[in-house]
Amino acid sequence: MTLTKTKSKLVSLNLMGFQRDMLCVVGVLLVMSVTLGSAGDIVHQDDVTPSKKGCDNNFVLVKVPTWINGIEDREYVGVGARFGPTLESKEKRANHTKVVLADPPDCCSKPKNNLTGEVVLVHRGNCSFTKKANIAEASLAIAILIINNRTELFKMVCEHNETDLDIKIPTVMIPQDAGMNMKNQLEKNSTVSVQLYSPLRPLVDIAEVFLWLMAVGTILCASYWSAWSAREAAIEQDKLLKDGSDEVLNLEDVGSSGSVDISTTAAILFVVIASCFLVMLYKLMSTWFIEVLVVLFCIGGVEGLQTCLVALFSCFRWFEHAGQSFVKVPIFGAISYLTLAISPFCIAFAVVWAVKRQLSFAWIGQDILGIALIITVLQIVHVPNLKVGTVLLGCAFLYDIFWVFVSKWWFHESVMIVVARGDKSGEDGIPMLLKIPRMFDPWGGYSVIGFGDIILPGLLVAFSLRYDWLSKKSLRTGYFVWAMTAYGLGLLITYVALNLMDGHGQPALLYIVPFTLGTFLTLGKKRGDLHILWTRGEPERHCPHIQLQPSQ
Repeated sequence: MTLTKTKSKLVSLNLMGFQRDMLCVVGVLLVMSVTLGSAGDIVHQDDVTPSKKGCDNNFVLVKVPTWINGIEDREYVGVGARFGPTLESKEKRANHTKVVLADPPDCCSKPKNNLTGEVVLVHRGNCSFTKKANIAEASLAIAILIINNRTELFKMVCEHNETDLDIKIPTVMIPQDAGMNMKNQLEKNSTVSVQLYSPLRPLVDIAEVFLWLMAVGTILCASYWSAWSAREAAIEQDKLLKDGSDEVLNLEDVGSSGSVDISTTAAILFVVIASCFLVMLYKLMSTWFIEVLVVLFCIGGVEGLQTCLVALFSCFRWFEHAGQSFVKVPIFGAISYLTLAISPFCIAFAVVWAVKRQLSFAWIGQDILGIALIITVLQIVHVPNLKVGTVLLGCAFLYDIFWVFVSKWWFHESVMIVVARGDKSGEDGIPMLLKIPRMFDPWGGYSVIGFGDIILPGLLVAFSLRYDWLSKKSLRTGYFVWAMTAYGLGLLITYVALNLMDGHGQPALLYIVPFTLGTFLTLGKKRGDLHILWTRGEPERHCPHIQLQPSQ
């Protein structure tokens, strides 16, 4: 590389500060706020509500497809009771059964109409759930649908003093709007029939495979880009040192390819700030707050997509001149012509996604913006040594466990899971997630992974490849292959745990950190490199400074 090209690079590195700082600020807010692997709960285990013999079922979601006068109509989702038999899991085995209204509507006394062999639709209230079920069963109904008095679902439990719990018919609660729709059709003398079944999730959905490949592939690409940039900067610095040029001082001031090193203090503060932001998300979660998050995500996504595309096009010689020619733009400083050409596309892409994000295929745009943001953050933010990486991942490990599991003791629900689902926001989750629709899951929904589950271990994996390249280690003698494999296995175990827990959200870092960090520490100690990795880190950071002599 000539000195002219070096000067151009120095200009671009110095003048990328605005975008770099903006991305770092947005990154702190977004990438760590949610670290979660989830597929959505269909089985709700409950250790709080009363449980006794005959009243110890898990709360399961129930599909309630309806037919009006023999024509298929809407499908609703209800929830099974703590008592009664287990519902059929196969749709083909669930019978189409006629629905009738209870008279009286609350089914708290013997019905005046005939319920034999039919599903009875009743209103909630005036007596216990078990009493309604017992009366319906005594009237020879084969199931009971209870209309809730609100749009949400409610867990139907037994009273402490109830003893008549030998109930042989299924009891399902449906939301108020679903129940009122069926009631209105029945009052018009329409024939309404339903199926009641609770399908199981598949053991593995193809969405999880693709999500695993996306996460591993993102870290792989980001690590090689980060290592290549670090090696180029080291070669450049070495040439300038040999030439005795004073431009090496400027290059050292800028840092390796405009990167930002995390300190031990910053690693701890990073987790503290993320915790504060997570609580703010939990407390302020609403439609307007989601809009704020969408704007922040779009800003980060535009910066990430722009950075990735500029780097990609710069690899082709047709765009080399445009990438090295600059024009001064107010506020932003010197911007290359290539960046100016790409920026409108990136902005338009983010705006279209934000406006159309409710569409069924909008997850594709969200994943593209998210992956670009993650790769760019891993390119800009560096872990300088294993000590910082250990502190960062150790704090993140505790962070994940606390906000998924321990937070239930203070907030009576998992803060992380509530935020990831986007409860009370009116939307299907927050944007700081990579997600893929579950293709073969009868319940639909998305498999998701939080940005933090990729970025935080990705920082350590990227460090391992930079260390290997700058130490001139091969793949066999280096640490990158081991770190990358450990991350992949940790994420795989996360999905295994997710399926074993019937879709309950899992703190992915609970599994990923021990695999990734444990492998790195064990291997470093075994090879005798642990002290160097722990304190010094990347070799290029310690190139000797030369004392430049004035020319004679």
